[in-house]
Amino acid sequence: MDKTTKTILGIFAALILLTGSFAGGFVTRHALAQTDLFPGFSDNPHSEILVPPTPVAPTSEQDAATPQDLETLFVPFWEAWNIVHEQYVNQPVDDTLLMQGAIRGMMAAVGDDYTYYMDPKVYEVESTSLSGEYEGIGAYVDTQGEYLTIVSPIEGSPAAAAGLRPGDQIIAIDGEDMTGVTPEEARQKVLGPAGTTVVLTVSREGESEPLEFTIVRAKITVPSVTGEMREDGIAYIDINQFGDNTTSQLRDKLDELLAQNPKGILLDLRFNPGGYLITSVEVMSEFIDEGVVLIEEYGDGSRDTYKALGNGKATDIPLVVLVNEGSASASEIVAGALQDYGRAKLVGVQTFGKGSVQTFNPLSNNQGAARVTIARWLTPKERLIQDVGLTPDYIVEMTDEDYANNRDPQLDKAVEVLLELIAQE
Repeated sequence: MDKTTKTILGIFAALILLTGSFAGGFVTRHALAQTDLFPGFSDNPHSEILVPPTPVAPTSEQDAATPQDLETLFVPFWEAWNIVHEQYVNQPVDDTLLMQGAIRGMMAAVGDDYTYYMDPKVYEVESTSLSGEYEGIGAYVDTQGEYLTIVSPIEGSPAAAAGLRPGDQIIAIDGEDMTGVTPEEARQKVLGPAGTTVVLTVSREGESEPLEFTIVRAKITVPSVTGEMREDGIAYIDINQFGDNTTSQLRDKLDELLAQNPKGILLDLRFNPGGYLITSVEVMSEFIDEGVVLIEEYGDGSRDTYKALGNGKATDIPLVVLVNEGSASASEIVAGALQDYGRAKLVGVQTFGKGSVQTFNPLSNNQGAARVTIARWLTPKERLIQDVGLTPDYIVEMTDEDYANNRDPQLDKAVEVLLELIAQE
């Protein structure tokens, strides 16, 4: 589809929204006209409201720019475009903003939370976030609810130092009420240059009044993989996302820890929101010799199958995986495959349930990108994860008291399970 067609499609989406607003106004007028509250108010337009007798028809240039087989369908696009340019009170209008808004409306009309328009700023942030560096407060967030919600502050970040907790809902930013503001828009407001200040008003479960946090933004550098050798002889590895450097960092960490002859490995995927699909295949390949890692299923029923690469460093050592409600997408791919093969036991709580695959499609003239869901993925045993998630082999909850007192019963249980597996070797 060429650029002109994309633009036209976007304008049509915007027209739908405009038509809905106009219809709402008509209903209000008609309802008032049926009452005696306003005797002079009728269904007839007031004399000061100018109503063009006919729509503003597309120009010959606009008709020529429209694919021939779509000319009839797209007539309203150009009518709406011309109406705004000829009748809107504040002229000139910004054609770029109109175009972006139209595309945004079209993508939203699909009805999929993961399919949306990314304006140039959002696209830049999304493209660079998986590199492990950005400027903000340092927290993983959930953008699927009514409000932007903290999934987990990053250790050592301004968000952690300020005292933000998982589950905190950001209801105002710098005094601006976020009710009705999309969580993605709110996220953009939280991001900002290092050294600047943002004030977050937070609703926290168990607190009768909102809490306020003043946070100085910083440059956040987050390694994808961290780990250590525990005193009990267990290697602990934490993967916090599946980004540009995850595979190389994991292999380096495995070299470091395996050289110390660990009894087993604890792989922590809690609060891991995912990332690149191919990275999940590479990570999974470190823990199994062969076999299917995931199945990618498209809308027409066709499938692509991804298999282990066959170069794993830790394919035999006992393994337990930690997951929770913040484990999503690529982390569910890894955990689900390991569970299917019986390669590892899962400990924690039900995972997020994001089993779909998106692509970023850059638009022309640096106008951002269209993020589109292109497929759903299944585990090797063809389990569907979307809106379901993974059920751990051992379910262990984390309470507010656990977080407040720096307790980790999930980790404790994972160690217990791993030691039992080691004893069975």
